[in-house]
Amino acid sequence: MKSSAKKIELASVDDLFSTEEGRQDAKLEKIQEIPLSELHSFKNHPFKVKDDEAMMETADSIKQYGVLVPAIARPDPEGGYELVAGHRRHRASELADKETMPVIVRDLDDDAATIIMVDSNLQRESLLPSERAFAYKMKLDAMKRQAGRPSKENCSQVGNDFGKKSSEVLAEQVGQSKNQIFRYIRLTELIPELMDMVDEKKIALNPAYELSFLKKEEQVDLLDAMDSEQATPSLSQAQRLKKYSQEGHLTLDMMRVIMGEEKKSDLDRVTFTSDTLRKYFPKSYTPQRMQETIIKLLEAWQKKRQRDQER
Repeated sequence: MKSSAKKIELASVDDLFSTEEGRQDAKLEKIQEIPLSELHSFKNHPFKVKDDEAMMETADSIKQYGVLVPAIARPDPEGGYELVAGHRRHRASELADKETMPVIVRDLDDDAATIIMVDSNLQRESLLPSERAFAYKMKLDAMKRQAGRPSKENCSQVGNDFGKKSSEVLAEQVGQSKNQIFRYIRLTELIPELMDMVDEKKIALNPAYELSFLKKEEQVDLLDAMDSEQATPSLSQAQRLKKYSQEGHLTLDMMRVIMGEEKKSDLDRVTFTSDTLRKYFPKSYTPQRMQETIIKLLEAWQKKRQRDQER
């Protein structure tokens, strides 16, 4: 088992050096075992590291096989190393009671480190809107700064050889339209409380984009209005909030009026609580079976009404 894990680890390391640039870097770099205590998070790292089920599975894997792919870090002038790629592996190693982890140490400027940090995380399947928003913003800002001081390396990264804008290159790299990237970046203008509600799917992306144009103090007042009316804004409501804000007419009272409106979706919906329905059914009935029974009874009732009308 150990030998197979070693083969996987070597293959993973080889992948890091599969390009010409990687092979050149490999001549200057080596994998080091660095104490976890000497590795700290990248400044303003936008990706959340949670002790969820996936993290526990990673920790179990590390307990059994170790860290198969080295992290990337850069020396910190104040001591230790700043993690560029490998934040989840670092946390999983802590949970696996490891004292060190394999790391490739590189001398990277802020922009190069930011691009590597973002790229190493954007491939994850389930990114939160806030993670994607701040990641796009950080990478695009770094790419623009690199384009301002072009070199052979920078030209290949930001696409200057082809006369493309940094935003166009980023759009191609992440498989999103340029417009969608800017819509995500706009979400970084939301206050943390509203951004959390977007991550929790309490506010949809399109309304969130419109709300991002509200002044910060207006966003704080909106939280008050949402709480008092126990409602979150629809797209049309968010668009009106934005319009009144831009006209300088948005007040807390107006927010409460808008948030107090009945949405069309609410007008079209009939809901029953479980307690209301449960007393009409045997305890053994599942919600699905209750629903099927209700539909059958309604169909029978509809047929009876039709027969009565035909008499």
